[in-house]
Amino acid sequence: MAYDSEVVRRARERLAQARAERESENLRHLMDAYGRVPRLREIDLELRRSMTAAARAVFTAGGDGKGAMESVKQANLALQQERQALIEEYFEEGYLDDSPICDHCGGTGYVGSAMCECLRELCRQEQKRELTFLNVGKETFDQFRLDYYPDRIDPNLGVNVRAVMEKTFQICRRYGAEFTERAGNLLFSGGTGLGKTFLSACIARAVADRGYSVMYESAGHLFAKLERAKFGGDEEARRDAEKYSLCDLLIIDDLGTEMGGQFTTAALYTLVNDRILSGKATIVSTNLTTEELEKRYSPAIASRLRGNYRRIPFIGEDIRLKKDRML
Repeated sequence: MAYDSEVVRRARERLAQARAERESENLRHLMDAYGRVPRLREIDLELRRSMTAAARAVFTAGGDGKGAMESVKQANLALQQERQALIEEYFEEGYLDDSPICDHCGGTGYVGSAMCECLRELCRQEQKRELTFLNVGKETFDQFRLDYYPDRIDPNLGVNVRAVMEKTFQICRRYGAEFTERAGNLLFSGGTGLGKTFLSACIARAVADRGYSVMYESAGHLFAKLERAKFGGDEEARRDAEKYSLCDLLIIDDLGTEMGGQFTTAALYTLVNDRILSGKATIVSTNLTTEELEKRYSPAIASRLRGNYRRIPFIGEDIRLKKDRML
């Protein structure tokens, strides 16, 4: 599961801020407690002195060392008991709890070299924020309505429209819920207004919720950024271009609506081919048929979309037009 370096940076900054706030709050509570119950300050000073005494006892030579260590231990225990009794008498539960923000990593974000779950959760949250930056709304599978698709046989296709779309919906929902880095590629194919963009956004949100890195772009924006990254010296576009190659899931929406040309064809081939070779998942949605894709781009691109993508059909009537008629 690969998180973009910018996502990790923001998550680490949030964790560091939360850790600093927790430590500051703990210190404020302790200073307040010392003011209200001065004996607590005295006990803490004595406990620190007892730790120094214990260290000396460990290195004491002869037979007295063990006895001295036991004496320090008993004195330390008595001080801790007195301290706890004062806390329970004068303060609400948890007021002087000085535990770190995370019991596993102490707030560092890592246990050894492994990322701690506390930092992973912040990375997941930042990953979902990335979708907001990419104009993915709050679409969820629960909002998908099959009643927009007629429960009848399409005379041209010879299949029940709603039955086909119910299967399409279930495939998309399962893809989002069970996503892994090797989930495979999907090609959403069908006319305008049939739910391709909506279900793409639902998958993006479901996959990001599970902690995977997702890039969601319309074809027009994607190729414009790739061109600026290559020829315009645009640093932000260059970073996005890297994300297109490295993210766990790339979603290219409305392929075929962008400005065409040699650069677009070459960039699309490179992106599709590289992600196939690296085994990274990609979803492409388009209004074009396979034959139209071959004519617009190249036989090599069409071949890769046919051979390495699972085609998911979208059929029915334009939902946007149906909604307009209902107003």
